[in-house]
Amino acid sequence: MNNKEGNNRRSGSSRPNSNKPKPPMAKRSQKPKKNTAEKAKTEEVVKKINQAPKRQKASDELRLNKYIANSGVCSRRDADIYIQSGNVKVNGVPVTEMGYLVKLTDVVNFDGTILTPEKKVYILLNKPKNFTTAVEEHAEHRNVLELLRGATTSKIAPVGRMDKNTTGLLLLTNDTDMIRKFGLPNQKSSKIYQVSLDKNLKFEDLEKIQKGITVDGHRVTVEEISYIEKEPKNEVGLKLKSSNVKVVRSIFEHFDYDVLRIDRVAFAGLTKKNLPRGNFRFLTEQEIINLKNI
Repeated sequence: MNNKEGNNRRSGSSRPNSNKPKPPMAKRSQKPKKNTAEKAKTEEVVKKINQAPKRQKASDELRLNKYIANSGVCSRRDADIYIQSGNVKVNGVPVTEMGYLVKLTDVVNFDGTILTPEKKVYILLNKPKNFTTAVEEHAEHRNVLELLRGATTSKIAPVGRMDKNTTGLLLLTNDTDMIRKFGLPNQKSSKIYQVSLDKNLKFEDLEKIQKGITVDGHRVTVEEISYIEKEPKNEVGLKLKSSNVKVVRSIFEHFDYDVLRIDRVAFAGLTKKNLPRGNFRFLTEQEIINLKNI
């Protein structure tokens, strides 16, 4: 064998055999795809935007959702939904940040309405006799607010008026919109009164009242009137929409009856159940919603 042949053999022996199987490829590292990582990063940025401010809350600040809830328009949870949807402005600027802090001096616009930060209070009192709703100084009789001392620090007022001889359900609140609403002559809620007369109510007079009468130039519509079951005929139940007790008294005085006692036993769906005379209670959230939807 000459040198040329030997070189050819050596060079040929160093070439890989084309029929020999290739070694397996190394496994790729299980790294997240680029788009998945970018998506996670974006979600983290959004989450940070919606987080509450990191700064310390001052004594005169509160969260925006609580501010809205205190105004009585909705719950905190519902307030969060309104905030996220962009329906809340603070000092004219839309706010969608969860946990945003506001001051009591800020102007908060909720879905087109300017809010007040004071929490709305709704108290139902079973008024006893010899207490009045009059607020004049040097009044002869005690005011119903004396029965609610310690119940709230808010400035509340009665919905409608009651004289000293009228007893029964009286709603008190700092919600001026509700006070105005139930004071309107065309408001829709019903009230039920038990009336004691100086003599038996004639059946023909009962029928006339049921058909509606005109008192002092105003038409009074009575939803229902009846004798109280198992009571003398001078005990009468009366259902009508007016919260003005004077109207009740005027109806019977129109037929020459003297009214000895008026007791309001139901007010816009609220009753005296588990509420003894002289006691009070705060309305439930559902009761408040019901009153606002009337």
